[in-house]
Amino acid sequence: KEASEAYEVLSDQEKRGIYDRYGHEGLTGTGYRGFSGFDDIFSSFGDIFGDVFGFNRGRSHSRTAARAGADLRYDLRISFMDAALGAKTEINLHKYVLCASCRGSGCAQGASPEICSRCQGRGQVTQSSGFFSIATTCPQCRGAGKVIMSPCRECSGVGKVKVAKTVQLRIPAGVETGSRLRMRGEGEEGEHGGPSGDLYVFIEVEEHDVFERNGNDIYCRIPISFTQAALGGSVEAPTLTGSEKVKIPRGTQSGRTFRLKGKGVPHLRGYGCGDQVIETVVTVPTNLTKKQEELLKEFEKHSG
Repeated sequence: KEASEAYEVLSDQEKRGIYDRYGHEGLTGTGYRGFSGFDDIFSSFGDIFGDVFGFNRGRSHSRTAARAGADLRYDLRISFMDAALGAKTEINLHKYVLCASCRGSGCAQGASPEICSRCQGRGQVTQSSGFFSIATTCPQCRGAGKVIMSPCRECSGVGKVKVAKTVQLRIPAGVETGSRLRMRGEGEEGEHGGPSGDLYVFIEVEEHDVFERNGNDIYCRIPISFTQAALGGSVEAPTLTGSEKVKIPRGTQSGRTFRLKGKGVPHLRGYGCGDQVIETVVTVPTNLTKKQEELLKEFEKHSG
């Protein structure tokens, strides 16, 4: 198990658009998947146009240049209270890491990649057609310029293996459905010395039986008897951190609200908390004793 708190909440709309758009590609799995950014997009354009028009001559070294690992996505469902107060949890995922046996080379111990016989190490093959010469990626080495003749047994020549990992995550107080937590370096390992990708945790918050949330304010309803409503008094109201006494004035009607300052959800960025709004619901008894009926009738006579 490895702990990591190098996260940040992504709220910037532009960033969200990027990850929403490209977050569905790459590695797939239970609760998570990998996706790539703009570097891979533009490099793909370069490969396409270079293959067609021959712009990639002499660039076979880029195939073995340092390359960042893929980012991963993990969808996490948490309770209302964990979102409001913060919590620590563990997430289990699978990701690709460099093969420890070959250190990412893909070759068996003692072996090395050999120069591709098809392209002579250039990573491209050239075909002449009339006045044009078209350079395309070598199909034998896939542009690497080298081929693995003795592949590593552990990774079958891929250079990476899939492993299970448990990551400890601290959920900051105040997150909500749609919040993204970024854990730097917890994505897939990079290639040829490149940095590891990041892990993005997408939050979904469950509903609560008592509380409802609107921004940083929370709402709840509490029942009071009709005698409490008429005569006044105090009642215990549930809050995020326990219970709080609420004074009920005489003549309180159903639907009246009371505000508890600072008893809401902490602000994710900044200081302080939202408020808690309590709505009273006056309950009417349904099973009265004979004595209670007599008292109510007597009350009705004197109520005018």
